[in-house]
Amino acid sequence: MRLAPGGNAAHWFVRLAVHSSDSPSRSWRRDLAWLTLAFGLLYLFALGNRPLANPDEGRYAGIPREMLARGDWVTPVLADVPYFEKPPLVYWTVGACRRLFGPGEFSARLTPALFALGGVLLTYAAGRRLRGRETGIAAAVVLGTSVLYFVLGRILLLDMAVSVLMSATLFCFILGVREAPGARRRWLFYGLYASAALATLTKGLIGFLVTGAVMFLWLLVFNQWKRLRPLHLPTGILLFLAIAAPWHVLAAQRNESWAQFYFVHEHWERFTTTAHGRYEPWWFFGPILLMGLFPWTGFLWAGIREGVAGGWGRRKENAEAWFLITWAAFVFLFFSKSQSKLIPYILPVLPPLAVLIGAALVRGIAEGAKLVAGMRVFGAAAGLLGAAVVFVVARPGVIKDAEQLAELRPYGLALAAVLLLGGVAAPWATRVRGAQSGLTILTATAAGFFALVTLAAPAIQKPGTKELARVARERVQAADRVYHFHAFFHDFVYYTERPVGLVDYIDELQVQFLTPAERARRFIAGAELARQWGGSGRVWLVLRRRDRAALDTLFANPRREYRLIAESRDHLLLSNQP
Repeated sequence: MRLAPGGNAAHWFVRLAVHSSDSPSRSWRRDLAWLTLAFGLLYLFALGNRPLANPDEGRYAGIPREMLARGDWVTPVLADVPYFEKPPLVYWTVGACRRLFGPGEFSARLTPALFALGGVLLTYAAGRRLRGRETGIAAAVVLGTSVLYFVLGRILLLDMAVSVLMSATLFCFILGVREAPGARRRWLFYGLYASAALATLTKGLIGFLVTGAVMFLWLLVFNQWKRLRPLHLPTGILLFLAIAAPWHVLAAQRNESWAQFYFVHEHWERFTTTAHGRYEPWWFFGPILLMGLFPWTGFLWAGIREGVAGGWGRRKENAEAWFLITWAAFVFLFFSKSQSKLIPYILPVLPPLAVLIGAALVRGIAEGAKLVAGMRVFGAAAGLLGAAVVFVVARPGVIKDAEQLAELRPYGLALAAVLLLGGVAAPWATRVRGAQSGLTILTATAAGFFALVTLAAPAIQKPGTKELARVARERVQAADRVYHFHAFFHDFVYYTERPVGLVDYIDELQVQFLTPAERARRFIAGAELARQWGGSGRVWLVLRRRDRAALDTLFANPRREYRLIAESRDHLLLSNQP
């Protein structure tokens, strides 16, 4: 969908498109360059300004570190324990970044940041092919500045990578079926098979099962079977297997019980049971989606309405827009049905919604609409969020840690000011000067919001064990024993670069892949800790402050003394010797 002749072609979305007379190839290069620069700065800014968070970042940075140290890129290992919850693609990319840029938080988080940037560029390209240049730029801006997408682009998880790869699969499909037989169609379908294989290597079978279900459902409901041929199936399957199969085969060959754990426990049981302890009510993802789309939540209905213009009776004419709706709806319902729910699971819903919202914004501006309803929603949401931030940082007792409150208060007040001012100014500018001015203020508000959240992130994040790990790295000797008490601190293992034992705790470590002797050595009971503590060897212990009373009880009989070696806001490092 393109701007109507005589429409406001200079609106804020297309300021990147400096000359309307640019050739298509030149405008592609220009747009991609500016989007790469803008969102590269957004996602890379202060990327390493905080320690790795527990447990996820410590885990997903620690496994690649151990792969590099071992020289084994097949078997993921966490604290010297085989770890088969997920396939290794993100581990490989994080390991490559570590080798190229050295250890540290920046290189560890570079993988999700680069995938996030890639997702923005991919959405631009797909939106442009589907609805025109202006929609492509608008869709990229909407996706890249949605709060959930921004946050997950700066946290080391697997979800950004798998979301972008699943999006690539589905975008390649809908763009491929639009093409006549020939080289372009063939390469789009090869892109489909390759990205589905990479998604499978990132997070397992959902990489092709969910995307395959979306494609099948759209073909079935909207009777688009004629557009499917040729789909280059034989060579496509070979390409998929060439990418996805080798690791699965090698993992099964090297680990006897891997297949049962990976296919049954990590896929079937995760979806159908509450065994993983991540149960949430069926409506859980509704509020997450609405909040995650901020500041664009108010334009969601306009995007959907624009996509289904003409209703069900014109579904074949609007089949491509219905594909985007099918994509978003199926993924949303699939994960809502799952018995295991986490916030990042909903991320693959955002790219198709960004294209729909982008198309609605471009159409609305071209037709002179002021988008007042969407702006009112933004103003209300920004006002509520700003008021909530003021309440948290200004009301005594909400944040109990005085040191953390002192660090957060300046950022919180500045953040509230940005949100409150933007929430008032954007709707006002929309009414008085038009949608272009309102959208410009909305985008500036989002930019200020993201900048302040980034700067405040070290104070927002729950404290980890990095400070203690630095002390332990200097002082712990090879023969010493190091334990974590009633917990497993993934970041400690990452920063010290050595495995630990656990006391009265197993966490998610997959001990079934260890021999009985290894389990007995690494995972001990409190009585065994007390016995070792009274021996001649040096023992170190990391624990949370709140667990100190439990340790005192354990060491009361027989009496055991401990020495405080180092401490941080939430954690202690103890030893049985000075």
